[in-house]
Amino acid sequence: MADHYEVLGVARDASPEEIKKAYRRLARQLHPDVNPGEDAAERFKLVTHAYDVLSDPDQRQRYDLGGDSGAFGGAGAGFGGFSDIFETFFGGGGGGTRAGRPRSRRERGQDALVRVDLTLGDVVFGVHRDIEVDTAVLCETCQGSCCQPGTQPVTCDICHGSGQIQRTVRSLLGNVVTSQPCTTCQGYGTTIPYPCSTCQGQGRVRARRTVSIDIPAGVETGLRLQLPGSGEVGPAGGPNGDLYLEVTVASHDVFSRDGDDLLATLEVSMIDAILGTSVTIDSLDGPVDLEIRQGVQAGDELTIRGRGITPLRGEQRGDLRVAVQVVTPSHLDPKSRALVQELAKRTRPAPPHLAEFHPGLFSKLRGKFKR
Repeated sequence: MADHYEVLGVARDASPEEIKKAYRRLARQLHPDVNPGEDAAERFKLVTHAYDVLSDPDQRQRYDLGGDSGAFGGAGAGFGGFSDIFETFFGGGGGGTRAGRPRSRRERGQDALVRVDLTLGDVVFGVHRDIEVDTAVLCETCQGSCCQPGTQPVTCDICHGSGQIQRTVRSLLGNVVTSQPCTTCQGYGTTIPYPCSTCQGQGRVRARRTVSIDIPAGVETGLRLQLPGSGEVGPAGGPNGDLYLEVTVASHDVFSRDGDDLLATLEVSMIDAILGTSVTIDSLDGPVDLEIRQGVQAGDELTIRGRGITPLRGEQRGDLRVAVQVVTPSHLDPKSRALVQELAKRTRPAPPHLAEFHPGLFSKLRGKFKR
């Protein structure tokens, strides 16, 4: 392999500005648009590759420490640095490639995350949603080839399709061969002379698309639903990533959730609590009849079977549990007051007194009435 300094016609201690001037001078002479000869085209590729290496401080330093087969034999030849030895034996060279095996332009796309707002009714019955997602989709112009229609990638003339450039390095262990990604094709082994003008050679574009999803009953805030293959398409038309839906359930004015059960509070007048009554309440399923027994107490719980939430992984719905809250009238007209006093005389209720202490009673009552 020709020495990069000799290719550009500069000294080994040339400054970056001198290297740039030499490259521009040679590029003007050898560019295919100016000099169509085959020899000129080959020299232009060598000049470009030499400039890519020597214009990058890190690559130039590595090259100066080791050099290639055309750089040995002179007074400036020396031993390769320990970094070259480590690169040889511990997979150096970067770029995620192996010697002789070029990188693939096709890669898996990234996962996408979308937040979905649901109502408590959606949680009870499940819901179908059409969700708008802004992600990368396959380029319709090139269909992921990254090339302008009618063209295709060509084999890299520098690495001859391997995606790697090999160098022989002198080290304390003798001559060893190191590999690093080709800077001309970036390790792909091919170049794209005519990139697709729609996606600029990426094989994908950003677009808004609609994803249809059936959200099952029983989900809750914070739960993530995974849709495999519904995320972003990968570079060069690579496989799609996954789409994750993160659920947020809005609070309800009347009902709250306790596992698979629904909770509600029913306000009952003192008279209805004494005499008992029947009432029709509006559940999330629609109207449902509820019997209030005679003498119901504040904090008593009435259960309506099968009117709760269907479990995420199950079929039998939970219950609707209704806690009774007896409402005592705060203002009575004289006639009503007299009737209550007469009732008190007839029933002779026990005077107010402290009841036996029950641990957790207050928390239990609070739980019955929570929303």
